[in-house]
Amino acid sequence: MAITLKANQRKDLKQSVTRELRQEGNVPSVVYGKDKEPINVAVNSIELLKTVRDEGKNAIISLDIKDGSTVDVMLHEYQVDPLKDELIHADFYIVNMSEEMDVEVPVRLDGEAPGAKEDGVVQQPLYELAVRAKPADIPEEILVDISELNIGDSIMVGDLKEGRNYEITEDENTTIVSVTPPEEMPEEPDTENADAEPEVIGENKDEDDESQEDEAKEESENK
Repeated sequence: MAITLKANQRKDLKQSVTRELRQEGNVPSVVYGKDKEPINVAVNSIELLKTVRDEGKNAIISLDIKDGSTVDVMLHEYQVDPLKDELIHADFYIVNMSEEMDVEVPVRLDGEAPGAKEDGVVQQPLYELAVRAKPADIPEEILVDISELNIGDSIMVGDLKEGRNYEITEDENTTIVSVTPPEEMPEEPDTENADAEPEVIGENKDEDDESQEDEAKEESENK
C-alpha cells in the first residue's frame, strides 16, 4: 500500500523563491519517469524524512500534487547540505506498478552467531542486495539468519532462498556475512635483558696495558 505525501507544484524556479521554500521547511523536488514530462514540486521536509524512516527508501509513495494529479513514485535520490545536515533537493521517479524494476534492498543480520561467543569476529561485507521485483513486491529489508554460524562459516548470496515475489540478481558467489577466527595478539619481545649494558670489547685489555706501563715506570725510577 502506497504512503500518501502531499506536494505543491513549483512554477517559479528562481533561486530566491527556491531559497524561500527551504526556509519554510520544504524540499524543492523533481518528479520524472519514462516517457513522462518532468514536474517541479515541493514537499514538506519533515514528512518526507518520516516517510523514508518509517517505510524504507524503496517505499512506494503516492504523491498527491495540489493541482489534482496523483502519481506513484519512489524516492530516487536526494541531496543534503553537509553543513546544516538538511535536505536541499529530492528526485522522485514515477513507477509502473505492473513492471519489474531493479533496486537495492538493505540486508539485516538476524540472531547471534555461536562463533561470536567463542571470540570469533562477525564480518558483513555486503549491506545491500540487488533485487528485481514489481514495485509493490519490493521487500523493505532482507533478513539473514546467522544463528548457526560457527568460526570459519559464511553465508553467500547463493545460500539465500529467493522470495516468492522477487528475484535476487546479486552474484551468487558474493559473501554476505562470515565469522572469522579471533585475531592472535603478536608475541611481545623478550625485554628481560634489554636494559643490560653491552660489554665493551677491549675495555679490560686497555686497563691491563695501563697497569703494566705504570709498573714499568716505577721500576725504572727505582734504578
